Amino acid sequence: MRDYCIRAARADDLGSARAVMLDTLYRDLGTGYVPHWHGDIVDPAAYLEPARHTLLVALDPRDTAVVATAALDSRGPAHPPNPAALAERYPSGETAQLRRVYVRPEHRRRGLARRLVGELLAFAAADGGYRAVYLHTDPAVPGAEAFWRSLGKVVHDEREPPGGGSGVVHFEIPTGR
Repeated sequence: MRDYCIRAARADDLGSARAVMLDTLYRDLGTGYVPHWHGDIVDPAAYLEPARHTLLVALDPRDTAVVATAALDSRGPAHPPNPAALAERYPSGETAQLRRVYVRPEHRRRGLARRLVGELLAFAAADGGYRAVYLHTDPAVPGAEAFWRSLGKVVHDEREPPGGGSGVVHFEIPTGR
């Protein structure tokens, strides 16, 4: 296993981080860029400013290229498009939302996503103001649902019927507190 460097993104990492994110949207999620959902990808600097937000990058030790991303912000799930009960359960300011946990295909299956999420959870715990860690994922992405189930619990499944088809699955990840 390579000795990847994981650290908070700097301004000079943003273009490479954006490329990882956009490649994932087109290749893995199949959605492409949707302005309403992906504004933070076009302007990832939003993760660098507020003290309660962060964007992490993983760097390939061979050439220091950004090969993975993971972000956290203090915005809970918005209603709409998410169910009102989720927006009430995970309000902005009290909820750390995990976002943009993306790893380039040739660097997967090496523990990078798990390491990145561990760093995000440590960041949330150090903040002290978050009472919950939330995320949602597309279960149609190979491995995504199983990965998140290994770390947390499903709090809402929007597939019709549950367990089948595509949709969104919402998770809460224990904070370790």
